[in-house]
Amino acid sequence: MRIPPHITEWINLAARWFHVFAGILWVGTTFYFTWLDGRFTEAGKAVSDAPEGAEVWMVHSGGFYVVEKRKSPGPHELHWFRWEAGLTWLSGMVLLIFVYYLGGAMVDEDVRDISLLTANLFGTGLLVAAWIIYDVLVQSPLGRNEKAFAVTAYVLVVGSIYGVTHVLSGRAAYIHIGAMFGTIMAANVWMRILPAQRRMIAATREGQTPDANLAARAKLRSKHNTFMAVPVVFTMISNHYPVSTFGHKYNWVILSAMVLVGWGAAKLIRRA
Repeated sequence: MRIPPHITEWINLAARWFHVFAGILWVGTTFYFTWLDGRFTEAGKAVSDAPEGAEVWMVHSGGFYVVEKRKSPGPHELHWFRWEAGLTWLSGMVLLIFVYYLGGAMVDEDVRDISLLTANLFGTGLLVAAWIIYDVLVQSPLGRNEKAFAVTAYVLVVGSIYGVTHVLSGRAAYIHIGAMFGTIMAANVWMRILPAQRRMIAATREGQTPDANLAARAKLRSKHNTFMAVPVVFTMISNHYPVSTFGHKYNWVILSAMVLVGWGAAKLIRRA
């Protein structure tokens, strides 16, 4: 049975609305804690480089708030920020399947004459392969060298952009690069950051000292997420500007440049 066009459009609109709102919550939380951690670092330097117990005072909506940093959890209930990431990724996948994998927007015969099934397998394969390669690189010795990792990651990103724009339609290629970053970000939260935090809490409750390496690795993944968030937003809004972005002759060069611009913007935000 064919779904009436107005029903299809409302489903699409509802999914996009949910996805954008969930993304606002996730990205907003990510950058808020990035800013907060920077303020704690500054406060820590003011008390002999000891961030334990450092405080940040804030004012918002007619109230004053103070946040204190601790190296271990107290007896109070912890508020976890995880569903923002999970729901953003899940709603994004619903859109990817609904608009592209089922909607037929994956293939452009002028780019490459392939079947929809081949294009869909290529797209999903990119998401899986990107996470595996990224995760392996972060855990390798290369992951401990920030500059070397950044250069290597950018080369791989540019290679991915070039490959995808020469297999899928321009629009699908751009959104899959965004989905690639989004998948890595969500996997970082659910598969690396949250498990590390749970192990630290378990160690504290057993009277043991939490492993500082777990905190460092979780913080590194969170830092990477702040850098990926800005290019993700660009790929989302680029759909409205086909002439200048995905529809351009050098669409892969444009997206590669904008990823670099996004990383630069994220770096400035982190220092703000």
